[in-house]
Amino acid sequence: MAAAAGWLCGILWLLAAAAAAAAADGAEWKGKWEPLIRMPTEKGGDAAAAADPAAAAEEEGDEVGTRWAVLVAGSSGYGNYRHQADVCHAYQILRKGGVKEENIVVFMSDDIAHNILNPRPGVIINHPKGENVYDGVPKDYTGDQVTTENFFAVLLGNKSAVTGGSKKVVDSKPNDHIFIYYSDHGGPGVLGMPISPYLYAGDFIKVLKKKHASRSYSKMVIYVEACESGSIFEGLMPEDLNIYVTTAANAVENSWGTYCPGMHPSPPPEYITCLGDLYSVSWMEDSETHNLKNETLKDQYEVVKSRTSNSNSYKEGSHVMEYGDKTFKDEKLFLYQGFNPANANIANKLLWPGPKAAVNQRDADLLFMWKRYEQLNAGTEEKMSAFREIKEIVDHRKHLDNSIDFIGRLIFGYENGPLTLGAVRTSGQPLADDWDCLKRMVRIFESQCGSLTQYGMKYMRAFANICNNGVSEMKMREASISACSSYNSTRWSPATQGHSA
Repeated sequence: MAAAAGWLCGILWLLAAAAAAAAADGAEWKGKWEPLIRMPTEKGGDAAAAADPAAAAEEEGDEVGTRWAVLVAGSSGYGNYRHQADVCHAYQILRKGGVKEENIVVFMSDDIAHNILNPRPGVIINHPKGENVYDGVPKDYTGDQVTTENFFAVLLGNKSAVTGGSKKVVDSKPNDHIFIYYSDHGGPGVLGMPISPYLYAGDFIKVLKKKHASRSYSKMVIYVEACESGSIFEGLMPEDLNIYVTTAANAVENSWGTYCPGMHPSPPPEYITCLGDLYSVSWMEDSETHNLKNETLKDQYEVVKSRTSNSNSYKEGSHVMEYGDKTFKDEKLFLYQGFNPANANIANKLLWPGPKAAVNQRDADLLFMWKRYEQLNAGTEEKMSAFREIKEIVDHRKHLDNSIDFIGRLIFGYENGPLTLGAVRTSGQPLADDWDCLKRMVRIFESQCGSLTQYGMKYMRAFANICNNGVSEMKMREASISACSSYNSTRWSPATQGHSA
């Protein structure tokens, strides 16, 4: 017990030390922001900017058809504050751009704004000096309505297939433009949802093809914030669907949370969680400070790519990628995000360098829990409970690491196991040959070894490689039983957590 506690404290001390070092490193940037860039609470433009954005949008309605948007925060819990903050912020940008509320569909658990841990009840911010982005956001699909099935039904305009919620769907027509933005945890070939099962790449591509076959849109743009988000489209996304995609990361790397405690710039001192995600705040703060009738999709991609890579150093950053149809990258952003008259006289310029520190998505929850632990009074049951919570989560992470490693060695041999499970296919190839096989292997594993959780999503490549190498379900089941027969945790049972597939 003492050894485990010491190991845990060591890991968390490294997280805290990294945050402190990043804050110190970022101090030299103080006061050096690009003067053109306004904080989200500041106003810009001239008197004409007071015009009604909705009216301005209607003036160009015939030119672009109807703008539609689907915004998805795929997580829940206060430790994942940043995902709902991202989505609420995106909603405000679209509304200021004149996109009608009736044409914006919002998916979010809605358990953050009024959470007991939120220091500003009823308020969500996405920037350390940001305004309340929660105000006015519609509750289309919340709680247990935030599911993969509902998301697919909404995108396809299939109101009868929706369960619960507002029943709002993308009832688009051939001349319409669609913008999809997703923010959450991810893994190879998979995106998280607060209610299982997860969203699998093979299924998502099928839905996009079906939407295209219905001839119910002109162009579509998709932005995805998640670890290994490139793997959702790598080798799968056709170039002839009139869909352009950018992702926060390539197929093999993490994406990053930002505006985190102890980093630069930090959230207000009362916050113990990250406020945003690096790729997400990069595109949104760019959209807020540019005239979107002048800026193109390509312009924003290049800006976000540079900022998310930490000025091409990739230290605490990732490779923003693009997929699909790249022939219309020169189209203006206003076709998808609308146009805010307040930005009419702003000249397009590159953004300021951005946050000088970030934490990878999979460790952001540990940082939040440790900050919460530090705030509690010593010797109290609440503090002891918080430590037990951290230890349980870290122990389950170690269990997942060890059990999957052992399964690989049992199936492929002691030396070849880790190499085979971690093998990355060449660029242009999809993660899996058989997505249904991948799901079956995940269910077999979880039935014996417990829920993968958002941390274990990173092992989807291992399950895909088991399928790609022709391993039978029986062999996988036998290996899972051998690896996990002594593991007994009701908390992590798929009966409690739900199956990821």
